[in-house]
Amino acid sequence: MNLLPYDSETLVSALSKEEVLSHLNRVTREVNYLNPRTQAKKDVLFNGLVGQNGFRISKVVDRADTFLPLILGKIETTQRGCILFINYRLFPGALFFIAFWSVILLSFTGYYCFALPNYGYAAICFALGLVNYIVAMYFFNRQVSASRKVFHQLINFQMKD
Repeated sequence: MNLLPYDSETLVSALSKEEVLSHLNRVTREVNYLNPRTQAKKDVLFNGLVGQNGFRISKVVDRADTFLPLILGKIETTQRGCILFINYRLFPGALFFIAFWSVILLSFTGYYCFALPNYGYAAICFALGLVNYIVAMYFFNRQVSASRKVFHQLINFQMKD
């Protein structure tokens, strides 16, 4: 389990860069959540953008998930296929949520330790901050595993047609 909301991996594929981008583009849609016609269809696995040298996608989910990772990928051509450099990170809104509450609870811990000595309250604030962070990292790592599994199936072409 990672201690930071970030994970990365490097994949080597026997497919060409164009083939990988083509297959990824086939199962990725840019979604406008205000327009119901652009909502996910059965053959769409990812929401996001696929460019000429990389992609910025996230797994399609049925309900909102704060800890869903943003998958950033860069693809480089080699003589026998391509290399994919993939980074998994939290969306900026979710990262702000974790940082905000961590800073608030750490501030209260410092306040109750130094300004108004009450070590019971300080321990409670510190424990809440720690629990908040541990739960966030647990759910983020769980979603990274699920997203990684879907992405690997796509690259290995084990998708159901």
